Parts: sequence; C-alpha cells; structure tokens
Amino acid sequence: MADNAGKRSPAELPKILLVDDEDQFRITLAKQLTVRGYQVLDVNNGEDAIKIVRHEDPEVVVLDQKMPKMDGIQTLQELKKIRPEVQIIMLTGHGSIESARVTGKHDVFGYLQKPCPVEELIEKIEGARDERRYAMARQEIPHVDKKSVKDWLIGVQNSRPGIIMLGALIFMILFFMPPTERLRVLLTTEKGSPGDEIIMGYADYGKMKPGQSVSQVYAGKAGLYRTVKTPDGKKMKVPLGPEATMRRAHVMIGVLFVAALFWATGAVPVGVTALLVGVLMYFFGILPPDGVAKAYAKDAVIFIFGVLAMAAAISKTGLDRRIGILLLSPSTSLAKMAFIFAPMLAITAAFLSEHALVAFIAPIFMMVYMGAIKASGISKDKALVVMMLLTLNFSANIGGPGSPAAGGRNAIMIGILSDYGISLTFAQWVKFGLPFVPVMAVIVGVYFYLVSKGQLKINRLNIAAAVRRESEKLGKMTVTEYKTAAVLIILIIMWSTLSSRFGMGGPVILALVALNVLGVLRWKDVNSIHWDVVALYAAASAMGSGLAASGAALWIADSFVRLLPDFLTRSGTGLSIATSIFTGILTNFMSDGATVAAIGPICVPMATIAGASPIMVGLATAFASSFAHMLVIGTPNNAIVFALAKDYETGEQLVTMKDFFVHGGMVLILSFLVLWFWVILGYWQWMTFPV
Repeated sequence: MADNAGKRSPAELPKILLVDDEDQFRITLAKQLTVRGYQVLDVNNGEDAIKIVRHEDPEVVVLDQKMPKMDGIQTLQELKKIRPEVQIIMLTGHGSIESARVTGKHDVFGYLQKPCPVEELIEKIEGARDERRYAMARQEIPHVDKKSVKDWLIGVQNSRPGIIMLGALIFMILFFMPPTERLRVLLTTEKGSPGDEIIMGYADYGKMKPGQSVSQVYAGKAGLYRTVKTPDGKKMKVPLGPEATMRRAHVMIGVLFVAALFWATGAVPVGVTALLVGVLMYFFGILPPDGVAKAYAKDAVIFIFGVLAMAAAISKTGLDRRIGILLLSPSTSLAKMAFIFAPMLAITAAFLSEHALVAFIAPIFMMVYMGAIKASGISKDKALVVMMLLTLNFSANIGGPGSPAAGGRNAIMIGILSDYGISLTFAQWVKFGLPFVPVMAVIVGVYFYLVSKGQLKINRLNIAAAVRRESEKLGKMTVTEYKTAAVLIILIIMWSTLSSRFGMGGPVILALVALNVLGVLRWKDVNSIHWDVVALYAAASAMGSGLAASGAALWIADSFVRLLPDFLTRSGTGLSIATSIFTGILTNFMSDGATVAAIGPICVPMATIAGASPIMVGLATAFASSFAHMLVIGTPNNAIVFALAKDYETGEQLVTMKDFFVHGGMVLILSFLVLWFWVILGYWQWMTFPV
C-alpha cells in the first residue's frame, strides 16, 4: 500500500481514526500506519472521537477499550448511533474471553490485544474496510471512492447527482413546452362528434356522455374547477379549460420520463423515486389527494405486498425446498435448467399465476445460489445468480400469451373486444397463443446459457440435487409446513377461480391472516419484506392512472400510430406488428393492464377501418403486454425477483436494475422477433380468425 500512497492525494487515502489515551502508543502507531498508505486521525478520548466521526467520516476506528471518563464501550455505542456503517476494531489489554464478550455483545468488527503487530492490525483494518462496504449496502449508504467533479456527477447506485439534474431539466422542459395542436384536438374533441374515433382510446371513453370531451371528463375526475359569477350574480363552479388539462398531461409525461430515468439508472433509491411520483402528482394537481392515494393502493400493489410476505412464510418453514424438488427435479445441470425448466415454467405460467410461481421459486434459487458459492469458497458469482433468476423471471413473463388465465391484461383485452361485439373463447385464445410460449421460453434459456457460460465461476451445478440435499436436512414435514402447504393450495385455487371477483390481492391477504392465526407467520416476518419494492409498484400503478386519466397515455399512443408508415396500417399483419411494438415498449413503463387498457381501444377501431381482424390485432397487443422485461416496474415478476435478489449476509443487490435493462432489452428484442416471425407471419397465416 505504501507504493500506491505516493500516487494518491490525501483525500483518496483510506481514512483511519485512532482513539487511545496512551499518547506514545497512539503517536507511534499513527506514524506506522501513515507510512503504509493510510490517512490517520488520532485523538486521546471518546468525546473527541465522536466529533471526528461526525465530521470526517473515517472508514475504520481503532478504539482502546479502557479510557478515562468515556470508556471504549460507551464511545463505540455513540459512534454506531452516528455512523452505523463505521467499523470498530477494539484494542484491549484484557484477556481473550473478555474481548470476545465485548465483540459479541457490541457491534465490533474485531479485537486485538495491546500491543499488537502492526501487520496484524493492517490485515484487520483491510478486512474492516471490506465489511464497511457491505454495511453501507445494508444501510443503503452510497459509497464513492473518488472525489473529482466527474465522479461526483456520475455517482454510485442510489446517488447520481448528474442524473438527478438531468431528470429535473427534462421535467422542466416538458412542463414549460407549449402543448401541441394535436394534444389540444385530442383533449377537446367531443364524443359523438365527427372524427371522434381518435379519442376511442381514452381510458374512460366508455363512461363519457355524448358531447363530453376528454378535457371535461378529466377535469371532473380530478376536481379541476374554478368559481365564476353568473349574470344574475350567483356563483357556480365550472371545469377548468383545456389549457389546464393539457398542462397536467405534460406533467404526467414528465413524471414518466423522470421516473423511468431514475429507476433505470439508480439515481436515487427505488423507494424515493416511488415517493417522488406521488409528490409530483399531488402538488401539480394530477388527481385529488384521495385520488392519488387510491391510485397507489390498487389490487396489484396489495398483491405484491402479499406475495413477498407469503414468500417469507414459505422460506421460514422450509416448504420452499420441498416445492423446489417438484418443480426443479429435471434441472440436474445449468443446461437442463435453461432448456427444460424454462419452457416447463412458462407453460405452467400460462394457466396459473406467474407471479405466484416466481414468488415460490425465486427464494429456492437464492438458497441454491448461496449454498453453491459457499461450497465453492467464493464470495460471489454474478453470472450465475443473474442466469438463474432472470431465466426464471423472463420465462414466467412470456407465459402471458398462453391463455386468458395468464393475467388481468388478457381479461382486459377480451372485455375490449366484447365492447365491440366480438367474442373470443378460452380455447380460441389458447389455440392462437400457446404455441408462442414454449418456443420463446427455450430461446430465453438458450440466451442466458450462452451469455453466461463464459462468465460463470461455477460451471457445474445440479440444482435439483442441491434442493434435495437442503430438503433432506429438514427431515419429515412438520405441522407448520402442513399448515403452510394447506393455505398455499387454497390460495392457488382462489387465485385460479375467484380472482375475477376478489382480485389477486384479496386472497393473498386472507392467506396471510390465516397463517398468523395458525401461528406460522408473525408481524415481524411481514415487516421484514422489502417495502421499497412495494412502493415502487405502487408508484407504477399510480403513474399509469395519472397517464390514463389526464389523456397523456392517449396522446402517446396517438403520436406513435401517426408515425407509422402506411404499409403497416393497411393490413392486419402490419397493424399487429405495429401495435405490438408500441405495446411492448410502453408496457415496460406502465402496468401491463394499463397499457392494454390504453392501446386496446385504439387498435380495435384501427383494425376495423383497415378491414383487418380486430382479434388478430387485439391478440398481438395483449401478447406484447407480456414483454415487460426491461424495468423493475414493468410487472410484479420483476419486482419480486429484484426484491429477493440480495445477498443474505451482506445485503448486496445481486441482480441490479442495469441487469434488467441490459438483459431485458435483449429478451424484449427476441420476444418481438419470435412474435413477428413465428406467430404473426408464421402459424397465424394458416389460421382463420373468428369474424
């Protein structure tokens, strides 16, 4: 380290604080550490140590246990209150037994007896510096190694000042940009007037009365009124004009851009961006306060919370290992996981809740991964954990086109078609959609196998055997496991048969209450879930509501359609490809249901005008709404995997938003290609669509 010390400025040197009341010992030790490349601060009492830690933020504190006035233990407790991530090395003249007691009772990284060899101390300091990085990750504290302006702007995960300033600039530009004439037309065209087909894609079009415009409906929904005096002197409330509603549509477009930018880059913590969405919607009057709160508390959000808590219960009882034996029994190698498990899971997800499947299996994969790296003697295998979890994640996503039971988005599309007098049976949907699922799932498996193969540190992993070994450690099923299994089976039945009446959130909340009554789940277990992911999905739902209500989603969809070349709007094949592109991109930023609700009513009349099959175009739209691979907000599957993909010991986020963006982008492109060439230009060409 001494060689590198001369090449670095003092600000770049590791900062160490020595706290010891023996002046000669402290000064000598400080000199020894300085010549070895450390920036050393030293004080002779606990009070001054607290001041130094508060203002200088050292990485490691070497602390004498026995000092006058404030001793080492008292000083340690105060330091941890100020900087929970700071690592303490305790120096003691007492025996090992006493030191071990102190280490165990208080959050001490390690202890050494005075006097100690300086090389031994340095080894302990370097270990403490590594542990500090893990502690910072657990505490969500950004860690920046360098201090240049460029590095400060780029920042680190959860702290990127440059991206924050860019987001603010984008928002201000969109806010002050004059509304386009097309937006004005969309918001002021009245239902029943000539050319009103351009507003059929508005989310509340079916509730609009003849003569109403989008601007008027939105003003009423958002409470956008002003008080005017009538000629007879009376006061009355009238809706704000189109200018006010257009401004709010611009705000929602700005919110969409900023939130997507922050979530994709990790500019601020996930939960903070989720709160920012609500803040902007509140203070710019997108919806009334109760409306914003209601938008945050949708059924999908309750569902996300519920499945994370259920995953905690399943993992706590050990039932996840037993479920894993059934689902992962063919996965005796990474290749078989990619080529056999992926299509099996995708087909299952076409008929059962893919979110539930991900919630059950993701903890199993994490258990297998943590066991594998420990057995191999390594700290991390990034390629392995990304391959396992994202293969699971994206295979579940692409099960969506398989049947109407695969998700609410499919039910929304069936409802939209029925609004136009078009019926589509369960069997017909399966005929048109299921052949897509196994083909795309195999391609997902092949992609991750090929991409990860050269980067894996652990090349051979028998997942089925690993799960079986873990299960064998548990012995026979306990009463608690039987209770959990019974509740789980009832929950899956309710999801499969009653979700149209009670939603997905109601049954899972009932399951949590049942598990608590049965003595399986405690509130402490529920409170340990990753609430930032719940907040993230709540914000995505709220954002979708704001985009739909304000007409911003209608304007985005209309702008895309108007950019299409004529050859894509003259046939069912062209329209299907075009709407799939827009749906597949937009569903990464909005919930899949909100995306289908916004685009579905547009694509159906477009198909009718072009003389194409509305079912063909509608199915292409619904299928592409399953391609929410790029961002964590795209689907509950992504949110669940992101929440669970953390190192149990260090708290490090193993699958990052960048992983979703990079690999999800590639899988999105592959999904488009399979949809176009295998489905739309493939077997659909030999099928007859119902009239």
